[in-house]
Amino acid sequence: MTPNQAKSIAAKKPCGPFIFFSLRAHLEVFALPTVPGIPGPYRFFFYSFDCNEPMHVHVRRDRAVGEFWLEPVVLASNNGFSAKELNQIRKIILDNLDLIRETWDEHCGQ
Repeated sequence: MTPNQAKSIAAKKPCGPFIFFSLRAHLEVFALPTVPGIPGPYRFFFYSFDCNEPMHVHVRRDRAVGEFWLEPVVLASNNGFSAKELNQIRKIILDNLDLIRETWDEHCGQ
């Protein structure tokens, strides 16, 4: 299912819990490219429409989400992560900065 097909389904059917989570799962697969090879509880990803913004990466664990600018590596937004966890995430980003930049460039066509 493509993102447009998923959006079309959501527009035609009521957005009950099953439809919402099913749609969300499909959109995350197609519209949220994940940075591969970073172990741990965090998922590092980009939104497909972010390519026109300065280089950054989103991070998710359970319901907590955040965003870090990559040049320099600084917190852009946070919803649910503790200060201690944000420091750990920043270190992970710094340790994997080349991989994250390479994945951004591959996705955004740089």
